[in-house]
Amino acid sequence: MHVAVSAGAGAGRFGFTTGQVIQEFLYDDDVDPSVRTAVEASTGNELVDEDYGDVCDGAIIWWRSDDGEQEDLTDLLVDAQSNLDDGGLIWVLTPKPGRDGHVVPADIEEAASTAGMLATSATSVGESWNGIRVAARSRSQK
Repeated sequence: MHVAVSAGAGAGRFGFTTGQVIQEFLYDDDVDPSVRTAVEASTGNELVDEDYGDVCDGAIIWWRSDDGEQEDLTDLLVDAQSNLDDGGLIWVLTPKPGRDGHVVPADIEEAASTAGMLATSATSVGESWNGIRVAARSRSQK
């Protein structure tokens, strides 16, 4: 399934809702600030960083080809999942094709599968980024 998401209106389409705590991984100066602002507006909370030590409701991972190998993304997905409340959503955001750092969706899907997760949908997020939703297993299924 492919869902078009504009950065300004897209945060709600990520599945994040008011009051949720969303953890952000691999923030850098190339991320789309309008995506971050939209997520914060839809949840009413600032994004928390990767060092946040409590349970979260969702996660955003900004992933580029030079952030590591597929195994590194698998490890990061496992780390992000370990902080999630049951049913929490993870979005892996990557630069669009033709942009520096682009990652083919199959690599994300394989990393998710290796981590025991499932890549469920893809979306366009803003002008420069695509997103793939990764469904985490509930804690009761571990």
